Amino acid sequence: MKIQLETISPDTKSPFRLLHDPKLNHLFYWHFHPELELVYIEGASAKRHVGNHISEYKGSDLVLIGANIPHLNFDHGVTTTYRKEVLHFKSNFRDKVLDTLPELHQINRLLDLAKYGIAFFGTTKKEVGELMKTLHSLEPFDYFMTIMRLLKLLALSNEFELLHKKPFVNRYSNKEQQRIRKIYGFIDERYQSKISLEEVAALCNLTKPAFCRYFKKTTGSTFVQFLNQYRISQAKRLLLKGKNITEACYECGFESLSYFNRSFKKITGENPSEFKITFSKKEPPQA
Repeated sequence: MKIQLETISPDTKSPFRLLHDPKLNHLFYWHFHPELELVYIEGASAKRHVGNHISEYKGSDLVLIGANIPHLNFDHGVTTTYRKEVLHFKSNFRDKVLDTLPELHQINRLLDLAKYGIAFFGTTKKEVGELMKTLHSLEPFDYFMTIMRLLKLLALSNEFELLHKKPFVNRYSNKEQQRIRKIYGFIDERYQSKISLEEVAALCNLTKPAFCRYFKKTTGSTFVQFLNQYRISQAKRLLLKGKNITEACYECGFESLSYFNRSFKKITGENPSEFKITFSKKEPPQA
């Protein structure tokens, strides 16, 4: 799974993109994108980390996230059987759709509030969640109308809380966002082989010390910590697919089995063999 800034392909004329039941629980996916995002998850209890807001949700969650607000995938670390639907709204959705149709202007307030991040609860969460679960099976016309219906429910609802006291502003310029995209893309392409600080710093046209300061300020982690986190996420995926520990270690770019084991324990709280045993017990029996 790539870790990068997400965008909707400009080739499609649809103002929406649906991600039906994406599974990212093995990956720490801290990201942002120019699209608004409506995410619904059920069958899980985990961390809700949107912008500067961190809390826990229990059982299910429905959150509307404004453009360029960084957020963690809502299924990070989830080990239960869960379902997730993610709906993206293209960044020009308001200009191209809402502003051209006066009948839809009541949705504008909802999009303004999305700049704070919005968590919905009660009947609203239940009704909108049920609608979102049907989207993947609908024909284009019904798909569009169902999205309009769920947006109306959200716009008229009083069952919500704002996740920030003021609109969240992403401090990174477009140039900086492109730089972050380049770094993440480089990690995704090269994590299986050795990566030196010198070459990733050169990728950003920075000296090694300047890159280290920039990366720590941007992500909150050192580059080595971030790279190990990503490699361990990939190793977990390989272990769950049946790879043995040695295979997972070297296929994810670690050069030492002992260092891999130490890093795995530090990041996940258990060693690789314990991880395999834990998840083998949770796998449903084969039909």
